[in-house]
Amino acid sequence: MSFREELAKYTAEAEGIIASFLPAEEGEAGKLAEAMNYSINAGGKRLRPVMMKMAYEMFGGDGEIIRPFMAAMEMIHTHSLIHDDLPAMDNDEYRRGKKTTHIVYGEAAAILAGDGLLNLAYETAAQALVRVSGDPVTAQRAARALAILSGKTGFAGMIGGQSVDVAMDGKKLTSSQLDFIYRLKTGALIEASLMIGAVLAGADEDQVRTMEVIGRKIGIAFQIRDDILDVTGDERELGKPTHSDERNEKTTYVTLYGLDKANTDVNLLTQEAMQLLGGLGRPHPLLPDLLRSLVQRTK
Repeated sequence: MSFREELAKYTAEAEGIIASFLPAEEGEAGKLAEAMNYSINAGGKRLRPVMMKMAYEMFGGDGEIIRPFMAAMEMIHTHSLIHDDLPAMDNDEYRRGKKTTHIVYGEAAAILAGDGLLNLAYETAAQALVRVSGDPVTAQRAARALAILSGKTGFAGMIGGQSVDVAMDGKKLTSSQLDFIYRLKTGALIEASLMIGAVLAGADEDQVRTMEVIGRKIGIAFQIRDDILDVTGDERELGKPTHSDERNEKTTYVTLYGLDKANTDVNLLTQEAMQLLGGLGRPHPLLPDLLRSLVQRTK
Protein backbone atom coordinates (compact mmCIF):
# COMPACT_ATOMS: atom_id res chain seq x y z
CA MET A 1 0.00 0.00 0.00
CA SER A 2 1.03 3.62 -0.50
CA PHE A 3 1.71 5.91 2.45
CA ARG A 4 -1.64 7.65 1.88
CA GLU A 5 -3.52 4.34 1.94
CA GLU A 6 -1.73 3.16 5.07
CA LEU A 7 -2.28 6.51 6.78
CA ALA A 8 -5.99 6.36 5.89
CA LYS A 9 -6.21 3.05 7.78
CA TYR A 10 -4.63 4.57 10.88
CA THR A 11 -6.88 7.62 10.62
CA ALA A 12 -10.02 5.50 10.31
CA GLU A 13 -8.96 3.49 13.36
CA ALA A 14 -8.38 6.70 15.31
CA GLU A 15 -11.80 8.03 14.28
CA GLY A 16 -13.47 4.92 15.62
CA ILE A 17 -11.55 5.05 18.89
CA ILE A 18 -12.35 8.74 19.44
CA ALA A 19 -16.05 8.20 18.67
CA SER A 20 -16.26 5.39 21.22
CA PHE A 21 -15.35 7.78 24.06
CA LEU A 22 -17.60 10.73 23.13
CA PRO A 23 -20.63 11.65 25.28
CA ALA A 24 -24.20 10.71 24.35
CA GLU A 25 -26.31 13.66 23.19
CA GLU A 26 -29.12 13.12 25.67
CA GLY A 27 -30.39 14.31 29.02
CA GLU A 28 -30.36 17.82 30.45
CA ALA A 29 -26.79 18.44 29.28
CA GLY A 30 -27.47 16.96 25.85
CA LYS A 31 -26.88 20.30 24.13
CA LEU A 32 -23.42 20.53 25.68
CA ALA A 33 -22.62 17.03 24.42
CA GLU A 34 -23.85 18.08 20.98
CA ALA A 35 -21.50 21.10 20.96
CA MET A 36 -18.59 18.95 22.13
CA ASN A 37 -19.27 16.33 19.47
CA TYR A 38 -19.78 18.95 16.75
CA SER A 39 -16.36 20.32 17.46
CA ILE A 40 -14.51 17.03 17.55
CA ASN A 41 -16.36 15.71 14.48
CA ALA A 42 -15.86 18.88 12.43
CA GLY A 43 -12.98 17.31 10.53
CA GLY A 44 -9.28 17.01 11.09
CA LYS A 45 -6.59 14.48 10.30
CA ARG A 46 -6.28 13.00 13.81
CA LEU A 47 -2.53 13.44 13.46
CA ARG A 48 -1.70 13.43 17.16
CA PRO A 49 -3.53 10.19 18.03
CA VAL A 50 -2.12 8.56 14.90
CA MET A 51 1.47 9.52 15.72
CA MET A 52 0.88 8.32 19.29
CA LYS A 53 -0.19 4.92 17.96
CA MET A 54 2.81 4.75 15.63
CA ALA A 55 5.21 5.63 18.46
CA TYR A 56 3.56 2.91 20.54
CA GLU A 57 4.10 0.38 17.77
CA MET A 58 7.65 1.59 17.19
CA PHE A 59 8.62 0.50 20.71
CA GLY A 60 6.76 -2.80 20.50
CA GLY A 61 3.38 -1.85 21.97
CA ASP A 62 0.42 -3.98 20.90
CA GLY A 63 -2.24 -3.67 23.63
CA GLU A 64 -5.46 -1.73 24.20
CA ILE A 65 -4.06 0.76 26.73
CA ILE A 66 -3.16 3.19 23.94
CA ARG A 67 -6.80 3.66 22.87
CA PRO A 68 -8.08 5.96 25.68
CA PHE A 69 -4.94 8.06 25.46
CA MET A 70 -5.43 8.51 21.72
CA ALA A 71 -8.99 9.72 22.34
CA ALA A 72 -7.88 11.97 25.19
CA MET A 73 -5.23 13.62 23.02
CA GLU A 74 -7.75 14.51 20.33
CA MET A 75 -10.16 15.88 22.93
CA ILE A 76 -7.46 18.16 24.32
CA HIS A 77 -6.44 19.30 20.84
CA THR A 78 -10.05 20.06 19.91
CA HIS A 79 -10.59 21.94 23.18
CA SER A 80 -7.67 24.19 22.25
CA LEU A 81 -9.12 24.88 18.79
CA ILE A 82 -12.54 25.80 20.18
CA HIS A 83 -10.99 28.31 22.56
CA ASP A 84 -8.54 29.61 19.94
CA ASP A 85 -11.46 30.49 17.67
CA LEU A 86 -13.37 32.49 20.32
CA PRO A 87 -13.84 36.27 19.92
CA ALA A 88 -11.51 36.85 22.89
CA MET A 89 -8.77 34.89 21.09
CA ASP A 90 -8.47 34.69 17.29
CA ASN A 91 -12.13 35.45 16.56
CA ASP A 92 -12.37 33.02 13.63
CA GLU A 93 -15.70 32.12 12.03
CA TYR A 94 -14.52 29.09 10.06
CA ARG A 95 -12.24 26.15 10.70
CA ARG A 96 -11.70 23.25 8.30
CA GLY A 97 -14.32 24.80 6.04
CA LYS A 98 -17.05 24.70 8.70
CA LYS A 99 -18.45 27.32 11.02
CA THR A 100 -16.64 27.42 14.33
CA THR A 101 -18.30 26.23 17.53
CA HIS A 102 -19.09 29.67 18.94
CA ILE A 103 -20.74 30.71 15.67
CA VAL A 104 -23.02 27.65 15.72
CA TYR A 105 -23.76 27.34 19.45
CA GLY A 106 -22.88 30.73 20.91
CA GLU A 107 -19.86 31.93 22.82
CA ALA A 108 -20.86 30.64 26.26
CA ALA A 109 -21.67 27.17 24.94
CA ALA A 110 -18.36 27.07 23.07
CA ILE A 111 -16.42 27.89 26.24
CA LEU A 112 -18.23 25.10 28.07
CA ALA A 113 -17.73 22.67 25.16
CA GLY A 114 -14.00 23.33 25.29
CA ASP A 115 -13.96 22.89 29.06
CA GLY A 116 -16.04 19.73 28.72
CA LEU A 117 -13.63 18.17 26.23
CA LEU A 118 -10.61 19.04 28.34
CA ASN A 119 -12.13 17.45 31.43
CA LEU A 120 -13.40 14.45 29.46
CA ALA A 121 -9.85 13.88 28.23
CA TYR A 122 -8.58 13.50 31.79
CA GLU A 123 -11.57 11.33 32.75
CA THR A 124 -10.86 9.06 29.80
CA ALA A 125 -7.16 8.69 30.53
CA ALA A 126 -7.78 8.22 34.28
CA GLN A 127 -10.32 5.47 33.61
CA ALA A 128 -7.64 3.65 31.62
CA LEU A 129 -5.36 3.79 34.63
CA VAL A 130 -8.09 2.34 36.84
CA ARG A 131 -8.72 -0.51 34.40
CA VAL A 132 -5.07 -1.67 34.53
CA SER A 133 -4.60 -1.16 38.27
CA GLY A 134 -4.17 -4.91 38.74
CA ASP A 135 -1.14 -4.95 36.43
CA PRO A 136 1.63 -3.00 38.21
CA VAL A 137 3.87 -2.57 35.15
CA THR A 138 1.11 -1.33 32.84
CA ALA A 139 -0.37 0.81 35.62
CA GLN A 140 2.98 2.51 36.19
CA ARG A 141 3.30 3.23 32.48
CA ALA A 142 -0.26 4.58 32.34
CA ALA A 143 0.38 6.82 35.36
CA ARG A 144 3.50 8.20 33.68
CA ALA A 145 1.54 8.76 30.46
CA LEU A 146 -1.19 10.61 32.36
CA ALA A 147 1.44 12.83 33.99
CA ILE A 148 2.87 13.66 30.56
CA LEU A 149 -0.59 14.34 29.13
CA SER A 150 -1.53 16.75 31.92
CA GLY A 151 1.89 18.40 32.10
CA LYS A 152 2.14 19.07 28.38
CA THR A 153 -1.39 20.49 28.38
CA GLY A 154 -1.20 22.86 31.32
CA PHE A 155 0.77 25.79 32.69
CA ALA A 156 4.13 24.40 31.55
CA GLY A 157 2.72 23.26 28.22
CA MET A 158 0.07 24.23 25.67
CA ILE A 159 -1.99 26.53 27.92
CA GLY A 160 1.14 28.30 29.15
CA GLY A 161 2.16 28.97 25.57
CA GLN A 162 -1.32 30.19 24.73
CA SER A 163 -1.26 32.58 27.69
CA VAL A 164 1.85 34.33 26.39
CA ASP A 165 0.35 34.46 22.90
CA VAL A 166 -2.76 36.18 24.30
CA ALA A 167 -0.80 38.53 26.59
CA MET A 168 1.34 39.68 23.65
CA ASP A 169 -1.55 40.11 21.24
CA GLY A 170 -0.96 43.15 19.05
CA LYS A 171 2.60 43.56 20.35
CA LYS A 172 5.82 42.82 18.53
CA LEU A 173 7.38 39.62 19.81
CA THR A 174 11.06 38.92 20.28
CA SER A 175 12.52 35.75 18.80
CA SER A 176 12.72 34.14 22.26
CA GLN A 177 9.06 34.93 22.99
CA LEU A 178 7.99 33.52 19.63
CA ASP A 179 10.05 30.38 20.24
CA PHE A 180 8.45 29.97 23.68
CA ILE A 181 4.94 30.25 22.24
CA TYR A 182 5.61 27.83 19.39
CA ARG A 183 7.41 25.32 21.60
CA LEU A 184 4.56 25.20 24.11
CA LYS A 185 1.38 26.17 22.27
CA THR A 186 1.96 23.92 19.26
CA GLY A 187 4.88 21.66 20.08
CA ALA A 188 3.77 20.43 23.50
CA LEU A 189 0.96 18.18 22.27
CA ILE A 190 3.12 16.73 19.51
CA GLU A 191 5.81 16.03 22.09
CA ALA A 192 3.24 14.44 24.37
CA SER A 193 1.84 12.23 21.61
CA LEU A 194 5.22 10.74 20.79
CA MET A 195 6.25 10.46 24.44
CA ILE A 196 3.03 8.77 25.57
CA GLY A 197 3.22 6.20 22.78
CA ALA A 198 6.80 5.40 23.79
CA VAL A 199 6.06 5.29 27.54
CA LEU A 200 3.05 2.98 27.20
CA ALA A 201 5.14 0.58 25.11
CA GLY A 202 7.90 0.44 27.72
CA ALA A 203 10.58 2.70 26.22
CA ASP A 204 13.36 3.74 28.59
CA GLU A 205 13.85 7.31 29.81
CA ASP A 206 16.53 8.19 27.25
CA GLN A 207 14.30 7.00 24.43
CA VAL A 208 11.35 8.96 25.80
CA ARG A 209 13.47 12.10 26.04
CA THR A 210 14.63 11.66 22.46
CA MET A 211 11.01 11.36 21.35
CA GLU A 212 10.30 14.59 23.23
CA VAL A 213 13.06 16.43 21.34
CA ILE A 214 11.82 15.00 18.04
CA GLY A 215 8.31 16.23 18.87
CA ARG A 216 9.64 19.66 19.80
CA LYS A 217 11.48 20.09 16.50
CA ILE A 218 8.54 18.83 14.46
CA GLY A 219 6.12 20.98 16.47
CA ILE A 220 8.06 24.16 15.83
CA ALA A 221 8.48 23.28 12.15
CA PHE A 222 4.73 22.56 11.99
CA GLN A 223 3.89 26.01 13.35
CA ILE A 224 6.36 27.75 11.05
CA ARG A 225 4.74 25.90 8.15
CA ASP A 226 1.37 27.20 9.36
CA ASP A 227 2.78 30.74 9.23
CA ILE A 228 4.00 30.13 5.70
CA LEU A 229 0.61 28.81 4.59
CA ASP A 230 -1.12 31.88 6.04
CA VAL A 231 0.82 33.89 3.46
CA THR A 232 1.09 31.47 0.52
CA GLY A 233 -1.77 28.99 1.00
CA ASP A 234 -5.04 28.63 -0.90
CA GLU A 235 -8.01 29.68 1.25
CA ARG A 236 -10.30 27.03 -0.24
CA GLU A 237 -7.77 24.28 0.37
CA LEU A 238 -6.97 25.45 3.89
CA GLY A 239 -10.62 25.76 4.87
CA LYS A 240 -9.95 29.03 6.70
CA PRO A 241 -9.10 32.63 5.78
CA THR A 242 -5.52 33.41 4.79
CA HIS A 243 -3.54 36.54 5.74
CA SER A 244 -5.28 36.57 9.15
CA ASP A 245 -1.91 37.08 10.87
CA GLU A 246 -1.29 40.20 8.81
CA ARG A 247 -4.79 41.56 9.48
CA ASN A 248 -4.34 40.95 13.21
CA GLU A 249 -0.84 42.51 13.14
CA LYS A 250 0.51 39.31 14.65
CA THR A 251 4.20 38.52 14.87
CA THR A 252 4.97 35.20 13.19
CA TYR A 253 8.11 33.45 12.03
CA VAL A 254 7.47 34.85 8.55
CA THR A 255 7.01 38.44 9.69
CA LEU A 256 10.09 38.18 11.92
CA TYR A 257 12.47 36.40 9.55
CA GLY A 258 10.88 36.34 6.08
CA LEU A 259 9.67 33.49 3.88
CA ASP A 260 13.08 32.26 2.76
CA LYS A 261 14.42 31.71 6.27
CA ALA A 262 11.09 30.23 7.36
CA ASN A 263 11.29 27.60 4.62
CA THR A 264 14.97 26.94 5.33
CA ASP A 265 14.39 26.44 9.04
CA VAL A 266 11.44 24.11 8.48
CA ASN A 267 13.72 21.90 6.40
CA LEU A 268 16.55 22.08 8.95
CA LEU A 269 14.34 21.22 11.93
CA THR A 270 12.79 18.34 10.00
CA GLN A 271 16.20 16.97 9.04
CA GLU A 272 17.38 17.12 12.66
CA ALA A 273 14.24 15.33 13.85
CA MET A 274 14.67 12.59 11.25
CA GLN A 275 18.29 12.05 12.30
CA LEU A 276 17.23 11.63 15.93
CA LEU A 277 14.45 9.25 14.95
CA GLY A 278 16.80 7.15 12.86
CA GLY A 279 19.34 7.11 15.68
CA LEU A 280 16.90 5.27 17.95
CA GLY A 281 17.41 2.17 15.83
CA ARG A 282 13.72 1.20 15.99
CA PRO A 283 12.37 1.93 12.51
CA HIS A 284 8.65 2.34 11.93
CA PRO A 285 7.43 1.99 8.33
CA LEU A 286 5.21 5.08 8.46
CA LEU A 287 6.16 7.41 11.33
CA PRO A 288 9.00 9.23 9.49
CA ASP A 289 6.71 9.86 6.50
CA LEU A 290 3.94 11.08 8.81
CA LEU A 291 6.21 13.56 10.56
CA ARG A 292 7.54 14.84 7.24
CA SER A 293 3.98 15.23 5.95
CA LEU A 294 3.16 17.54 8.85
CA VAL A 295 5.78 20.04 7.84
CA GLN A 296 5.36 19.71 4.08
CA ARG A 297 1.57 20.04 4.05
CA THR A 298 -0.37 22.43 1.85
CA LYS A 299 -3.40 22.67 4.14
